[in-house]
Parts: sequence; C-alpha cells; structure tokens
Amino acid sequence: MRKLNDLRSIGSMMVLAALLAGATTVWLWSTSTSNWRAHGSLAYDAGVTLYYAMQNGTAPPEGVQLRVLDEADLEKADRGAFRQIEGAPSAPRITIVPILPDAANLPISTNLTMVIMSPDLKYSLADLPHRDGQTAAETLGAVTRKLATFCSDPFVVAKMGQAPWVAIDGDAVWGCDASPADYRILASLIAVISTAILMTTALNLSLPFASFAKQLRSRRRVGGPARYEPHGPEELQEIISSVNTYLEIEREQLAERAAVLSGVSHDLGTPAARLRLRAALIENPELRTKFEADIDSMTGIIESVLSYTHAEIGAEAPRKLSLTSLLDAIVADYQDVGRPVTFDKAEDVIVQGGQSIFMSRQGYGVMSSDRDTVVYGRPVTLERAITNLIENALKYGRRARVSLEADAQVAMILVEDEGSDSSAADIEELLAPFQRGENTKTIDGHGLGLTIVATIAKLHGGNLTFEDTSGGVRARLTLQRS
Repeated sequence: MRKLNDLRSIGSMMVLAALLAGATTVWLWSTSTSNWRAHGSLAYDAGVTLYYAMQNGTAPPEGVQLRVLDEADLEKADRGAFRQIEGAPSAPRITIVPILPDAANLPISTNLTMVIMSPDLKYSLADLPHRDGQTAAETLGAVTRKLATFCSDPFVVAKMGQAPWVAIDGDAVWGCDASPADYRILASLIAVISTAILMTTALNLSLPFASFAKQLRSRRRVGGPARYEPHGPEELQEIISSVNTYLEIEREQLAERAAVLSGVSHDLGTPAARLRLRAALIENPELRTKFEADIDSMTGIIESVLSYTHAEIGAEAPRKLSLTSLLDAIVADYQDVGRPVTFDKAEDVIVQGGQSIFMSRQGYGVMSSDRDTVVYGRPVTLERAITNLIENALKYGRRARVSLEADAQVAMILVEDEGSDSSAADIEELLAPFQRGENTKTIDGHGLGLTIVATIAKLHGGNLTFEDTSGGVRARLTLQRS
C-alpha cells in the first residue's frame, strides 16, 4: 500500500477528517438534543394528564402509578413529617410545590400540593414557566418536565384538595432509567480532541521545512554535510534532492576553480624561479629590484586568490576553540618579532542577579576577565582572518590594538589601528575583490585581504564592519558562538 506522504494527500485527508469529525459532532449533539426534547415533552404530557387524573379520578398516564398512603403515613404527611414516610429516601432534600387551581372554575379547596423528596438536589421553582392564563395542569406538566430534566429518581407525594395524600411513582416517565442517552459531552470531547489533533498535525507539517531551512542556513558555518538525507513529505524530499544537486554542482565548480588555481600556482613556480635566477644576473640594482618585486607581486596574487577560493569552499572542519588563546598566540607571534601589536584583556563584568527569597535587595556577580571565549569555528581560517586585519592595521597605521568582546550569542574581535588617514566608509568600499584605496600606491597588497576576512566572517555566521575612532579606524569581526 502506498504510504500517505505528500502534502496534497495529507491536506485532503485532514479536510475529510475535519468534515467527518464535524458531522459526527453535529449528529450526536442534535440527536441528543432532539431525544431530550422529546423526553421532556413526554414528561410534560404525563404531568398534564396526571393533574386531571387526580382531580377527576380518571386513570393516570401510562407509566405513572398512584398509591394512597396508609393511615400511619397519612398522619405523618398531615403533620409535615415527610421524611418519615415509608419509602422516602434517607436525608432527602425536600421541594414543596403548591399549585393553585384554575381561577373562577374550581373552589380553593382543590389546590394541589406536591412534595418532592430527592436524595441529590432541591428543585428550583423560580425558573418554571409562567404566563397569563396558564392552567394548573400546565403548571404540573412543567414540574414533571423539570423532574425529567435531572437524573435523581425522586420520591413524590401529593394531595389534591381534601383528598388523601397519594404516592406518585413516575420513574418510568421521569426517572433516570427513562432518560435518553446524552451524547452532548461526548460530542464536545470529539470536537475538542479532533480539533487538537488536526491543529497539531497541521502545525507539525511545517516543522520538517523549518528544520531543514535552519540546517541549510548554518551549513557553511557549522560544517554541514555534503548532502542531506531526504525526509518528511514528498514535496520536502524533492526540495532536498534539488538542494543536494545544487550543492554537488557548486562543490564541483569550487573544486575545479581551486584545482585550476592550484595548478596555475604550481606551474608558475618554475618560471618564477627561473625569472628570479635571471633577475639575479641583472647588473643594474634598480632594475633588478623592480624585476624581483614584479615576480613577488605575481606569485602573491595567485596565492591570495587561492586562499580566497579555499575560504569560499570552507574545506577546514570546524571545531570548538578558544578565541582568547588564539588571539594570545597571534599577538605573541607579532610581539616576538618586535611588531607594535597589543592585546587588551577584557575587563571584569559585573552581572546583576535576581532578588532572593531571603533578602529584598538584588545580588551581584562578577564574570572574570580571565574567562575563555569559546566558539565553534575553523581555527586556521580564523587565524588567517585575524592576521589579515592586523596586517591591514599595521599597513595603514602605526600600531594595532586587538581586543575581544563577547556575550551569549556572538563574539567580536576588534582590531584598531592608530594614525590611519582612511575612514571607516573608505575601508568598507574595499571589501570587493581587488579593490585598493587611492592612498595605497606604495603599500604592498593585492586587494584581497579584507575580502577574505569578510568571507570567513560569513562562514562563521557573522560579518565584518568598520567604525571610526578618535585615533583611527576599528575593524569589528563578529562571529556566532553557536
């Protein structure tokens, strides 16, 4: 049997299930309402007939039996000791219903007094229907309809005028066993449960799409798989298959580009070496220096392009690493060769805590400056990015100051130069490949350093920005921590 796994079929089945659940709920509710309305009408008719039977001595309605109380119970009823009548429930709740006769037709002595003893409840008379011209028989019908509304099996005695007290057994009409099955609670449960199931199913349909979108967004940053296993609805599986095809094509193109550049770099090594040897034979020192500089520039451009391509590919596997230790090591290497690079340690951070149940004032905590800032990234690639920023600061300024800021979501590496003539806006224009500023004619470089840094930042879910300071320009390399 074919598995139901496409959105169109799932949607159709959900619509049919909703219609079925709705139809079942409506049918159960309307059937129960109709049955209870008919049950109430039957009890009402029995009450009307019962009144005339007690008044005229005719036969009671079907299902209702009348029994005159014996002398002992009659005496108790006359005294109002209804709880002591034989057959009365223990500790009953008593409801006394006086029903006046029809006006101008019968003497006052023919009024009806009904005593209802229920083991569970006391009946409210305030909500009984009342209208002008309503007969006593209709009032008794309203009372018996109320008896049929509740499942209580009451013990009922009544007295018509000067007639003796009689016990009325109408359980066959208004008792619990006579009441129809009430499926309205079941209908409500079906409506609530089916709605919950359908809503949960509908909401869960989007989860595989959202999960795959999240994986795809962070693929390059966290070193995602080369391909994704198709899962979820068939539409999502088709999307994943298309993405896998695209990733495979992209990976092949980048690999081919890297292979071509690697081959070019390798092939240029031999002629570059020959050119260096031949340049050494040039007797003119000035010409020889220019020759060697051109050779260095040519090989440097190839290596920079190759580094940029490797950064795009993201071939290095990511892992957890300490940015604090990495910056310490990089800055120490520069200081070992006498380069003016410093690393400003982070200051202690005071964190305000919540209120304690033992004291009214809030507490405080201190996050030490010696703490490690751990990120999930590519260490060699990050080292290249940080080195490029430091080199850029040293080229255009007198010194470089490195610092680190972090919170729960991101880590920010700041590299600030001193004495730079450029502004942040000028440097941000140089993020495009092979772009160099107008004041860099005498500075070595190939216009790819900042482009590589920006690419590495994107690989780690962050970005590269610049801001002006009082002494120069500050580069801010932002990285996601998770």
